[in-house]
Amino acid sequence: MASSTLERLDDGTIFGIGNPLLDISADVPVSFLEAYNLKANDAILAGSQHKDLNETILRDYPNHQFVAGGSTQNSMRAATWILQQPGVCVYMGCVGQDKYHQLLHDAASKSGLTLAYQIYENPAEHVQTGTCAVLITGNDRSLVANLGAANHFTIDHFNDPKNHEHVEKAKIFYTAGFFYTVSPDTVMRLCEHADQTKKLFCTNLSAPFVCEFFGDRLMKAIPYVDYLFGNETESRSFAKNQLNLDTLNVKEIAKALSELPKKNSERPRVVIITQGADPTILAIAGQNIQEFPVKKPPKIIDTNGAGDSFVGGFLAYLALGKSNEEAIQAGAYCAYECIQQSGCTYPEKPSFDAKTFVA
Repeated sequence: MASSTLERLDDGTIFGIGNPLLDISADVPVSFLEAYNLKANDAILAGSQHKDLNETILRDYPNHQFVAGGSTQNSMRAATWILQQPGVCVYMGCVGQDKYHQLLHDAASKSGLTLAYQIYENPAEHVQTGTCAVLITGNDRSLVANLGAANHFTIDHFNDPKNHEHVEKAKIFYTAGFFYTVSPDTVMRLCEHADQTKKLFCTNLSAPFVCEFFGDRLMKAIPYVDYLFGNETESRSFAKNQLNLDTLNVKEIAKALSELPKKNSERPRVVIITQGADPTILAIAGQNIQEFPVKKPPKIIDTNGAGDSFVGGFLAYLALGKSNEEAIQAGAYCAYECIQQSGCTYPEKPSFDAKTFVA
């Protein structure tokens, strides 16, 4: 079914919460990386030596681009894009009171998101909106992230009656694992709400460091998780550090994750593990494990955001009531288009048809 003929969903059907970042992307010479002691294809947190990095990009590289980033926000943009329905996704996270907030707000709004940002204001300290410098040298990318205000989200913002209207209206909830490092109490509140109202709670393993150092927070949420996403590296880290599984077999890990105790036993847990160009694994508790081949694009420009895009496409088709198989295809299509663009971006219009988009 082509995106233009999809059923119209209610505004606010999908609710995402996470760490909002303004991606500032620019083509730079290798000498620029060297000046900041950076490496091609690296991904680091900004240090004191990078404090003027963003401003230098804005001043010296006029062809820079702004993208509303952060893992969960990327997924919300992908879902909105494939559905071609502005307003269907609500996104919440914490930003600063600065020009980066306005730039991020403009970029996210242009993507069709309904925003419920918390604005961190503290006269005693200036905390900027989170950013990620994306420094492009040929086919290489060096990422320098500063989480900034994203680290200051509080549950009070989530509980505010005006904001909680978004929660009450939504039917599907999603957060990436990165948010567990910021406000685990908000995650658990969302889990409890989803359980009480029998709505869907979806989450992501997100990164090996999350699985290793914050895995206990993930494990606390797991009983509430209806849909769990991750890639092969993350799932192996989680299996090793949280489940004590002595295996690297992704199918076995997916099966084990799907069969972990679940609070709402009426719905079996669905686990989806992507493996880049290798087949995507689908495991549903008590059922056979399936593999889905991945269609290779004619070109690959940038793989950053592919996983986020996959989740967005999947959630969009989940919201439409489609099968897991069709949702995986929709997710794969979003990732397919994303990796052919620079940054986590997409063509103007999708052209997805689940019957024809096959490997």
